[in-house]
Amino acid sequence: MTARQIRDRQFRSVRRGLDPEEVHAFLHRVAAELASARRDQAHVAEENVRIKRALRSWQARFAPGVRR
Repeated sequence: MTARQIRDRQFRSVRRGLDPEEVHAFLHRVAAELASARRDQAHVAEENVRIKRALRSWQARFAPGVRR
């Protein structure tokens, strides 16, 4: 599920249901947190790739006999 799907989710109105404004505010908060978590995850994945490349480069220069 994407942040946009959460943000855009609509619920039908009922006589004794939840406060639509409260539900809407909560969905926006959840969507923002999901978007932030996904950005963080992407950053971590990029950093992981960078570190692996640096390690391989170091191994090639200083430990050529080490399996990669």
